[in-house]
Amino acid sequence: MDEDDRPRPRGDAASKLAAEDLGPYSQDELGERIRLLEDEIARVEKHRLTAAAHRDAADALFGRKE
Repeated sequence: MDEDDRPRPRGDAASKLAAEDLGPYSQDELGERIRLLEDEIARVEKHRLTAAAHRDAADALFGRKE
């Protein structure tokens, strides 16, 4: 099973955020939350691209395992 195909562990941060009740938040708080999440998405995407580049370099050096 590829790492990407593995299920996400229960209780991870994204699952907890998805289950949170947003009702108590004000419009301003929701806007700030969106900005924070967008920043986190950008951070994760940057890390994903860096990891992909490292993987591509290793595949080029050692050959890709199928």
